[in-house]
Amino acid sequence: MNNSGIYEDTAVTTQNRGRLVVMLYDGAIKFLNKAVIDMQTGDLEAKSKNIQRAKDIIFELNTVLDLEAGGEVAQNLRKIYNFMNAHLTQANIENDVKMIYEVIGILKKVNEGWRAVAV
Repeated sequence: MNNSGIYEDTAVTTQNRGRLVVMLYDGAIKFLNKAVIDMQTGDLEAKSKNIQRAKDIIFELNTVLDLEAGGEVAQNLRKIYNFMNAHLTQANIENDVKMIYEVIGILKKVNEGWRAVAV
C-alpha cells in the first residue's frame, strides 16, 4: 500500500460517525460529477461505473439506518435514499444528465445537515 492509501485508511478509521457520513456523501457527489463528465464525453462504460459507485454509497448509507433509534428522521432518509437509487438507475438507462444533477442537489442539501452536526 502506498503512503496516500495508508493516510486515507487512517483518516477514515479515526473520524467520528458524522464525519464519515459527510465523507460518504462527498464521495457520492464526486462519483456523480464524474458520471456527468463521462456522459458528456460519451464514455458510457465509465458513466455506468461512476453511477454504480454512487449507488453503492447510497445503499450503504441506507443499510446502516437505525429506523427504531432514528425515528422519523431515519424513515425520511430511507425514502430519500430509495428515491435517489431509483432516480440514478433511470438516469443511467436514459443517459439523463438532468436526473443526475437532481440527485447531486439532494445529496448536497442533506450533506449540509450532516456537516452541521459533524463539526
